[in-house]
Amino acid sequence: MLLRFPRDRSAVTGDERAFTRRRLVAGVAALAATTACSGSGAPNPDTGSEPPGYPGAQWVPADITNYTPANRPSSHPVQLVIVHVTQETFPDTLMLFGRPGYRASAHYTVRSEDGHVAQCVREHDVAWHAGNARYNWRSIGVEHEGRVDEPRWFTDALYAGSAALTAAICRRYRIPVDRRHVIGHNEVPGADHTDPGPLWDWPRYMRLVAAAS
Repeated sequence: MLLRFPRDRSAVTGDERAFTRRRLVAGVAALAATTACSGSGAPNPDTGSEPPGYPGAQWVPADITNYTPANRPSSHPVQLVIVHVTQETFPDTLMLFGRPGYRASAHYTVRSEDGHVAQCVREHDVAWHAGNARYNWRSIGVEHEGRVDEPRWFTDALYAGSAALTAAICRRYRIPVDRRHVIGHNEVPGADHTDPGPLWDWPRYMRLVAAAS
């Protein structure tokens, strides 16, 4: 599979294109007026200081050009968790989400070696991760550091850290812990990606999510 984040394609479709020029200009102006920070509890450059939605997560905000500001679940119900594999390293993934005009993002990224979680988009906003606007608006996207054809990335710590995160998301939005509601990127209609791939251990992962729930 090619890189999870192709440089020459836009991840934005449908509703994302409704992100108006006026909103973008306002966001860029706010961005220029503040200092972009990374790290746990760092201020979000477009809204000021705001803690991560998942306790203990490192707050590394995506650039405002890479997601849609929203008011979920008031505006749209959150009904799915979508599992991804980055095809990039953890730091490179965060760097790409923070790059202006990259046009892709996820709410969370989980590090392979220790299960550490970084949050890049607030849960009430819409990350551009699924390649399907309707699914983006209904879901939380969780990236996992690694490559789909290299099993060494899928560590015990990665599964445990991700399962705890997904369980917390499911509790918060009352999402059933089953494979109809916790799905892979490859299961999104119209998706052209294969992640999380055949090496992702779905039975193990779902057992861990259920136990953490």
